[in-house]
Amino acid sequence: MEEKKYSRIGERMFHTVLPNGLHIYVSPKPDFQKSYAFFATNYGGMDMRFQLDGKWLDTPAGVAHFLEHKTFDTEDGNALQDLAANGASPNAFTSTALTGYYFESTEKFEENLKILLSFVSIPYYTQESVDKEQGIIGQEIRMGDDEPDTQVFYGMLEGLYAHNPVKENIAGTVESIAQITADTLNLCHKAFYDPGNMVLCVAGDVDPERVAAIAQEILPKEGHAPVARDYGPTETEKAAQSLWEKEMAVSTPIFQLGFKDTPPEQGEAWLRWELLGDLACEALLGTSSPLYARLYNEGLVNEAFSYGCEAYPGAAFLCAGGESRDPEAVRDAVLAEAERIGRDGVDEGLFQRLKRAAYGSMVRGLNSFENICVSQSTAHFNGYSYLTFPEVFETISKEDVEGCIRRVVTKEKTALAVIRPKGGAV
Repeated sequence: MEEKKYSRIGERMFHTVLPNGLHIYVSPKPDFQKSYAFFATNYGGMDMRFQLDGKWLDTPAGVAHFLEHKTFDTEDGNALQDLAANGASPNAFTSTALTGYYFESTEKFEENLKILLSFVSIPYYTQESVDKEQGIIGQEIRMGDDEPDTQVFYGMLEGLYAHNPVKENIAGTVESIAQITADTLNLCHKAFYDPGNMVLCVAGDVDPERVAAIAQEILPKEGHAPVARDYGPTETEKAAQSLWEKEMAVSTPIFQLGFKDTPPEQGEAWLRWELLGDLACEALLGTSSPLYARLYNEGLVNEAFSYGCEAYPGAAFLCAGGESRDPEAVRDAVLAEAERIGRDGVDEGLFQRLKRAAYGSMVRGLNSFENICVSQSTAHFNGYSYLTFPEVFETISKEDVEGCIRRVVTKEKTALAVIRPKGGAV
């Protein structure tokens, strides 16, 4: 395995690629008892149309999430129970572009790693279990339909995007998951749960060579390249619709503001976009910004206010949301402040404080094995190494942040989603 040292942050990472195409990253932590393993596939809620064996296939919304639930099933029982019996704490999640399975343990790491690699790579889906799971996930979806925060976030995405499946709920709908069969799951497992489309990241007091040897022992000997995907027609620079509204049982309007950006290219440009986007959000919307102080003092936002940036294939955006008695006033104030920053700039002292705080937060994140493994997996699928963030971060200037705000936070790129109280009462 190749070892790379990152002296600025005191980290090192071992990396190798198996003959089947699986990339393995190991972050050795010899002074810790616990170990963490994350086995992920480059497959998420947005991957609904893809090419397999020369044919383009369309699958219902929610398959990736459904597949995650059923992958723990084995011919002998359930892998969650097997891992728990071995003293591990296992779980999994599906995001818009990734599905990951993981465990944390202080003992029997190699046994647990073998279990993880086995159940994820060996499909066992029966129509009987699929039928049962449809009821369970259907209930989960209905609960999400009653959650204003979930609804308003996807409403914002509907406002931003006309075509890109980033706007589809990861869990799907009750109607879409009713179309899923055991054959659907086997087909998607074949397409996406292939070593060539996956990554294994481990952090802890482990031997990197043993991790690679176990993976080579358990996983298929051959793999294929990632399948082609189709995310629909190229989006325009403008938001698809400026306002999305819905009434629900809330006491105060809940809103999400989205600002559509051009998706970054794979590689270091992707990392730079994420770092720049985070800094731009802090400078414009953060709790230390002049805008936040003004909105808070005027009672237009409260402690529930949050913000951030996200990028996916064909989609990238800044966003902010929370509770407000007047979401339109918040939107107008954000656009006005972005215009002021574009004209007058960000205060130099504020920028330096924000940059130091952001860097410190990233360095502290290295104390989390989960953060290291999940971040490196995501970085791998987007073409860069997560631990290079110090070198990329230091190249971001105040002018870069001002330019990002000036470019992205404009009226034509803005979508506002609002959940209003039923009957119009506030």
